Amino acid sequence: MREKNVVKGLVLRSTDTKEADQVLTVLTAPLGKVSVVAKGARSRRSRISAAAQLLCYSEMVLTESHGWQILSEASTIELFDPLRRDVVLLSLGSYFAELTDAVTPAGLEAGETLSLLLNALYALGHLQKDPALVKAAFEWRLMALSGFEPLIDGCAYCGNPQPEEPMLNVVQGVVRCRTCGERQGLSMPLTPGGLQAMEHILHGDPKRLYAFRLGAEDLRLLGDAAEAYVAAQLERGFRTLDFYKSLAASLPKEGENENKL
Repeated sequence: MREKNVVKGLVLRSTDTKEADQVLTVLTAPLGKVSVVAKGARSRRSRISAAAQLLCYSEMVLTESHGWQILSEASTIELFDPLRRDVVLLSLGSYFAELTDAVTPAGLEAGETLSLLLNALYALGHLQKDPALVKAAFEWRLMALSGFEPLIDGCAYCGNPQPEEPMLNVVQGVVRCRTCGERQGLSMPLTPGGLQAMEHILHGDPKRLYAFRLGAEDLRLLGDAAEAYVAAQLERGFRTLDFYKSLAASLPKEGENENKL
């Protein structure tokens, strides 16, 4: 008798394969990241087609066969419809999924990572949080959960607990004063407010992850540092991020109509 698992999972990636099948990369709490075969998911009559969509969160019945997890039944829990109606937010959610896929090993428990991603998508779509704030907070928290947490408790060179004109060395993952360790690798500028926000993001209550405010310039620098840190630590870029940034750059100014799907 084939073993069955009933799990709740979010689709991080979907790849078309032979006939009408798809191979899904699904993030679950108990099983971690798993590859799932969704037979016939591209068929119009398929009962699992909705659950096979990118960023769909569903309760899934998985049957193991020859080393593969087969999606035999699915009941959708959350489709994040507000994201699907906004091309810019959908592209940002897709980046979140691609980044999560990149830093999450297969087969290891991933409850915290799944909660982080679900809450980020909910904050973007249903709570209508500032995408720049959600993006920066998500990147920093995900990197910390994945073992890439930077050390921000003071200047790594002089020990000042409140670095003067703080800079983040994105290669070494440490904070420094602007005049300390200037030649020790690529550094990105921060502000005292941005550094305080990082402390909240990395060490605060995850249920209040987005409960902070920053001025526009502080938030811009925090976001730029997050992007540079991800690129330096993972030594790669993300096409979904490039696409999101190209769309965001073309957004109309405040007061004009927003681009919608």
